[in-house]
Amino acid sequence: MTDKTPYAPVLRTQADVEAAWRHLINPLGWPEPRLWFMLVDPDGVPFPQLCQIEGLPEEIADDGALNLATMLHDLVEAHGFDRVELLLCRPGGGPPNRSDRKNAAELYGACVVAGVPLDVVHLATDHDFWPIPLDALGEIRTPA
Repeated sequence: MTDKTPYAPVLRTQADVEAAWRHLINPLGWPEPRLWFMLVDPDGVPFPQLCQIEGLPEEIADDGALNLATMLHDLVEAHGFDRVELLLCRPGGGPPNRSDRKNAAELYGACVVAGVPLDVVHLATDHDFWPIPLDALGEIRTPA
């Protein structure tokens, strides 16, 4: 008999979040773009269930991002979560491309408008994970 301790990370830093995504989302390899989200309690422990949105367009439209952010706001408010962590996924490899950065910008902007506390958006490709911090978006940044 084996003793299996449930995975229960405490997410305090961007590195903690990336490590959690690396642990939870595997194997890598995506037939289409997707978005995962994780709801995190005030003590930094994520809710034990992850949520996945399949069939994501290659580029997220303003209204799609705002609809998602509104739903996330309702979940955070209704259940007392502290924040949301987002993981964009796409087929292929390489670091974040222009579409990835645009999608991250749309999500950051929509979450600001909807009042959703959000940390660093991450990207998973078929080969690796990448953070997409807001301050790295430059000219793509979406004003709130």
